[in-house]
Amino acid sequence: MSESCTSNCSTCGASCSQRDPKSMIKPQNAKSNIKKVIGVVSGKGGVGKSLVTALSAISANRMGYNTAILDADITGPSIPHMFGLKEKAYGTEDGMLPVETETGIKTMSVNLILDNESDPVAWRGPILGSVVEQFWQEVVWGEVDFMFVDMPPGTGDVLLTTFQSLPVDGIIVVTSPQDLVSMIVGKAVKMAEQMNIPVLGIIENMSYIECPDCGKKLEIFGKSHLQDTADKYGLKILGQLPIMSDVAAMADDGTIESFDKDYLDDIMTVLKEMA
Repeated sequence: MSESCTSNCSTCGASCSQRDPKSMIKPQNAKSNIKKVIGVVSGKGGVGKSLVTALSAISANRMGYNTAILDADITGPSIPHMFGLKEKAYGTEDGMLPVETETGIKTMSVNLILDNESDPVAWRGPILGSVVEQFWQEVVWGEVDFMFVDMPPGTGDVLLTTFQSLPVDGIIVVTSPQDLVSMIVGKAVKMAEQMNIPVLGIIENMSYIECPDCGKKLEIFGKSHLQDTADKYGLKILGQLPIMSDVAAMADDGTIESFDKDYLDDIMTVLKEMA
């Protein structure tokens, strides 16, 4: 509360604990100016959340936006490896500096401060959440139009901390074709609603594989339930990603920025509207 506060909120446009006692949003680093924060969630592991995060950031960067990735999947960080980042993050008197990818995407992940990327992160929930807050507050992000936050799977401590501590402008839900995923999507969507965070849409990964000979789409995980899931929860479909062996190879050898397909055009349309 400001010293000049009159306790009359109707005449004040400021945001403070008196006006909004539930607000737990943490301030950015003094030398950061992050305009939009987009969370990428999955509800469960193994559906390609980190891949969608990486490809979304790459696409936004190519559109001319200053782009960043905050890797909030503390126990399973994969972003640095996908981008082939070998440099370690280091600190200055202003805070930690993010590591930039080859095309200039600013990145911070626990793997950028560990001695070895294979070292386990065996920390309890509250500590994991505090690391996310530190990445938000203590990293000198500079000018960022869109920050993509790669969330951990599920709806646990880290997701809750992120939703409460960061000014998340919307989330993208990543799913896969299996029928079971509809229930998992529902959990993530309902949690976002409880936290008053908009759901920008849903994207299905591993939807199909294209036959290299005839081009036919083969649904190897069964018929997609994407439309039914979207209708059930009132979600906008942002696209369907096929299984792509070349993209898997790019992620493995750290050259994911070579990806040049247009599967994420609908996500980019949403970002343009937000910008």
